[in-house]
Amino acid sequence: MNRDLTAHDVIVAGIALAAGLAAALVLRVILRWLAERARRTKWAGDDIIVDFLRTLAPWCAVAGGVASAAAALPLTRSVGHVVNEILTTLVIFTATVAAARVVGELVRSVAQSRSGVAGSATIFVNITRIAVMAMGFLIVLQTLGISIAPLLTALGVGGLAIALALKDTLANLFAGVHILVSKTVQPGDYIRLSTGEEGYVVDVNWRNTVVEQLNNNRVIIPNAKLAGTNMTNFTRPEQKLSVTLQVGVAYDSDLEHVERVTVEVAESVMKEVAGAVADHEPAVRFHTFGDSRIGFTVILGVGEFSDKWRIKHEFIKRLHQRYRTEGIRIPAPARAVSVQQSAEALIPHPRVSLDALPDSPAATG
Repeated sequence: MNRDLTAHDVIVAGIALAAGLAAALVLRVILRWLAERARRTKWAGDDIIVDFLRTLAPWCAVAGGVASAAAALPLTRSVGHVVNEILTTLVIFTATVAAARVVGELVRSVAQSRSGVAGSATIFVNITRIAVMAMGFLIVLQTLGISIAPLLTALGVGGLAIALALKDTLANLFAGVHILVSKTVQPGDYIRLSTGEEGYVVDVNWRNTVVEQLNNNRVIIPNAKLAGTNMTNFTRPEQKLSVTLQVGVAYDSDLEHVERVTVEVAESVMKEVAGAVADHEPAVRFHTFGDSRIGFTVILGVGEFSDKWRIKHEFIKRLHQRYRTEGIRIPAPARAVSVQQSAEALIPHPRVSLDALPDSPAATG
């Protein structure tokens, strides 16, 4: 100390520290109130800004109070320098965490706005946050007077070894980035792989893609496997789908009447059932003279892949009821089996007595 510590110094330092803590509490209350108001607006930017301030402002107030208290005390130059470095590091670290959160939320909001779905691809969010945290760490080292040039050199030299050790992980990482950038798959799409897995894409992270099946089970698929397999995307380029059903009527049916009744039922389903495309024009196409019926295909429109089960369900019920009302018969498969016996099998064979044979014991005795 340059001089002796007095009661006045302690009182001033205590007041400064208390003022910093009080300011932090006041800021937390005000920012919490602002956060509630921001949630009621349609713009997502105010939520991100308030969240950033809620993380940074209270800690800055505390750091300011501690710095004022340290300035009021008769500390030596070395102790004061250490205190300032600690407080600076604290502020930079807090600002880095807040910035990583804000930038990550911005990336998430952009990904959601472009994909138009509730889910998000966390791979971009995680990469952004790691990059911001790394820059904040380098800034802290530079502030503390530690040269970062040797560290960068070491990272550059060790990058090759890291890449070889994490070959599979990096393959999945770059495959996930390629999938999202090329817009082959986006969160919310319904996909089916050639290996049989299918469902809605929930998330694409740094290692794998999460697919949720219709039974609410989740399938975890490595990004490299997803990028290297045959895949059908039922959402892109158009989410609306055409669904076909196979129907058959008896040979004695009036096909014009059958077509008219079937189209009427399909139009009612398109207009009344949730998930159907109201402006879709159903089509009936006869195509086969079968063994017991004339087969045809009915083409319906659905809003998305999972709606087709509901549409088929309602259409089959209504079509069956309408066919019964109109007297249109849907025959069951019939098979005629004829059994023929050979002519030789139909000629009776006479029974021969042993007594009539010349060599039998009865004839010689």
